[in-house]
Amino acid sequence: MSNWFSGDVVANGCKIHYYRTGGDKPPVVLSHGFSDNGMCWIRVAKALEEEYDLIMPDARGHGLSDAPETGYDDQGRAADVAGLIKALNLEKPALIGHSMGASTTAMAAVQYPDLVGSAVLEDPPWFDKNSPWARDRLNLSPEEQKAEAEKRRAEIVERKSKTVEEIAAAGREQSPTWDEIEFGPWAESKQQLSPNVIGLFGRQPAHWTEVVPKIACPTLLVIGDPDMHSIVTPAIAQQAAETNALIEVVQLKGAGHNIRREQFDGFVKAVRAFLAAH
Repeated sequence: MSNWFSGDVVANGCKIHYYRTGGDKPPVVLSHGFSDNGMCWIRVAKALEEEYDLIMPDARGHGLSDAPETGYDDQGRAADVAGLIKALNLEKPALIGHSMGASTTAMAAVQYPDLVGSAVLEDPPWFDKNSPWARDRLNLSPEEQKAEAEKRRAEIVERKSKTVEEIAAAGREQSPTWDEIEFGPWAESKQQLSPNVIGLFGRQPAHWTEVVPKIACPTLLVIGDPDMHSIVTPAIAQQAAETNALIEVVQLKGAGHNIRREQFDGFVKAVRAFLAAH
């Protein structure tokens, strides 16, 4: 980790901050989930840095990247990733993404196939229509969307007022199975988060059934356990794999939405095998 460095690029008109392990190795770009930052990949990066050059950007509105008023959709974030790849002269890197970052990764693979070598999607927000995830986030009236957006902005502002130590303590209580290395970056990311990220709340993104057939690179879909509140169900994963032969699926039981944080060894094993094969 002592050789890691950080920097900034202008991508898609936005300053994007990134962290990088470096070295003359195959590049891998890791896109974090909502409210996290690039350093929230620290444990995965430490596990893979001997084999790969890991680039961990802060998404717009997150970490130390710019927080413009617009661009907080899959297409905007995918354009940011494409701009980062071009600015750093990366040769068809593998992309790994979690949650929001998995949506970003999938969209980048669709919109910029010439820039992407392969993709790993950790529990993307591919909802079943009857999922509680969908009921809580979609199909809201304009009034409900506005009220929910205001509530979430207030929650971001309130949490930013806490110290990193207070946020980390709450994280440990909420997620006692996570490794201790996770909580520092996780807590810091909550202080850094801009309320602007809520700008498009309630707007329905492209449905996963529209995205999956267009993915043109080898893709690993990593899913968890729906009983532990992971998003992608085995049925959706099977449908995705049947729709696109480039998609393979690994399910890690005993993990919720934060698969890599709850089944770390299984996640790294699956990712390492996939990257080595592609």
